[in-house]
Order: sequence, then structure tokens, then C-alpha cells
Amino acid sequence: MLTPAHIGVLGAGSWGTALAMHLARQGHHVALWGRDHKQIEEMLRQRCNPRYLPGITFPETLTPTSNLSEAVRQAEQILLAVPSGAFVATLEAIQPWLKERGLVWATKGLDREHNSWLHERAQAILGDQVPWAIASGPSFAAEVACGLPTALTLASRNKEFAQQVRTWLSGGTLRIYTSDDVLGVQLGGALKNVLAIAAGVSDGLGFGANARAALITRGLAEMMRLGEALGARQETLMGLSGLGDLVLTCTDDQSRNRRLGIALGHGQTRDQAVEQIGQAVEGVYTAGVVLRMAEHHGVEMPISEQVSRVLFDALPPAQAVQELLGREPKPEF
Repeated sequence: MLTPAHIGVLGAGSWGTALAMHLARQGHHVALWGRDHKQIEEMLRQRCNPRYLPGITFPETLTPTSNLSEAVRQAEQILLAVPSGAFVATLEAIQPWLKERGLVWATKGLDREHNSWLHERAQAILGDQVPWAIASGPSFAAEVACGLPTALTLASRNKEFAQQVRTWLSGGTLRIYTSDDVLGVQLGGALKNVLAIAAGVSDGLGFGANARAALITRGLAEMMRLGEALGARQETLMGLSGLGDLVLTCTDDQSRNRRLGIALGHGQTRDQAVEQIGQAVEGVYTAGVVLRMAEHHGVEMPISEQVSRVLFDALPPAQAVQELLGREPKPEF
């Protein structure tokens, strides 16, 4: 029988809220931290997250708070679910309280300031004394919040810590698979957002299901090539956190990255589309970093390159597609 724990979930966006609700449904006592005091007050009043997950009622053991030290000091376990742009600052803020605890994060993306993976920043900040793990995979927040079946990969180089995390994170309709391929799990979770923008652009331009399938398949080839150059395992990229997350994010309009691409295909600018979505769109922040990594390792990633040009060089989406179609013919493998 599961022993209830006190868990601090940091990040009151849609994903952090959904995970907090899942954990509370398993009987844990959950403090859900968010930096916006007014948003937290409204969550306390309505007993839901009206901005990101309206109408989905909080379990009784979930308590929103804007007091970071309170959320962390009273927690036996800590789950970080902030956007990638806030990852380092939040980690530095809670670092003093992590010495007797481990850390799990569900953030997908890269550190733009250092052009590095999140685990590299975590290692630099926490050293070797704090165990950590990464949760990733095909998962829309609203479905997790509603208790619909979901499977995630939990990656850690500390096997014992991964088993501990799986014990309190899994249960009910959430199934957890463990892995020690930290790099591969992060690569899949980051690059799929860039490729989902491409799929959205294609659909926004009205190019149909054939084009979408081609983009997903050739996008997976880009992911595999970069993964091979970086030392990620092929089976990881063909698993939940790679192919699984890629298919989900490219094909369903719950994906913010896909919706951004659709808006670009309809003629909106990047900033107009991001403002309309109203939440962090990780693919925008990831595209440039991924390309710099690819260039450093001599990896060809034409789809990701065109996405970056559309986002940052104002390349018209239709022209980006024409440039992809006009590339020199080559063998598939």
C-alpha cells in the first residue's frame, strides 16, 4: 500500500497543475507553488486552475501556494514543472533545501543561456550530492488532470532514486517506465516541439495528411541523427519520450507548438501566435539551440533549420516548404 507523502510541485501552469492533481488523487499531500500571487488566490477560491485547466476540480489534498520556501521546506519530494526559461532560476532558489531530498523535473526544453541540456545545468548547480530524475513522454496536461491513461519515461543515472520516484509518481492511470538514458529522453522531449511547429505549419497551409506524415517521419530521422551524434540510444528515441511524444505533439491541437505552426501557416507572425496561445511555447526557445548543437556536430537537420528560419528570420512558411521540397534527391537511408 502506498504511504502518503508531502510533495511540493513547483510550477502552477497546466503541466504542473495536472501532475499535482494526479499526485493528490493518489493520496499524497501536495503543495502546488506558483509565482503569481493573484493567480494562486483565484485557484484557492475556485479550487481549480481557471486560467490553464478550467472546470477540473482540485482534490482535497492539493493546496496552492505562492510561498516557495513553504512549499519546499515541508515537502519530502520535489517535482519541478516550470518552463525551461525559468528552470535555472527556480533551481537556484530551491538549492539550499535539496540536500536531504532528490529532485524530479518534468520540464521539456533546453537552457538557452548556456546552449546546454537541463541536466547539465542541474549538475552544475546541485553537484553530485543531490540525486535527480527527469519525467517525459507523450502527455497532454488536460488529459492527465482528467485522469485519462498516460505513460511516461523516468530517466535517471541513479537507479535507486528512480525506483523511489516511480513508487510515489506512478499509480492510478499514470504508468511510469524507467531509463538511464538521460540525454535521449531530454532530446526527444525538446526536439519534438520544433517538429510539431513544422507539422502545424504544413496543416496551416492546407497541405494535408500526406505532408504531415512525411514531416513526422523525416523529423524522426533528424532526431535519430542528432541522437547518434550526441550519444543517445536509438531505442530511447523510438520509445515514449521520442517517437511517442513526437506523434502526439504533431497530430493533436492540444499541442501549443502545433497550434503555433498552424497560426504561422495562416499568416500570423510568431509574436502574434505566441500571444494568442498565452502560454510558453517551448519549440520557439528550443529551435535555435538545437540547430547550434547540430552545426557543432555536423548533423544535417533541414526541417529544424527551416522552422528556425520561419521563427527568427521572417521566412514565409510557404517558401520554407518549397525549399524543403526542392532539396537534392537522396536515398531514404
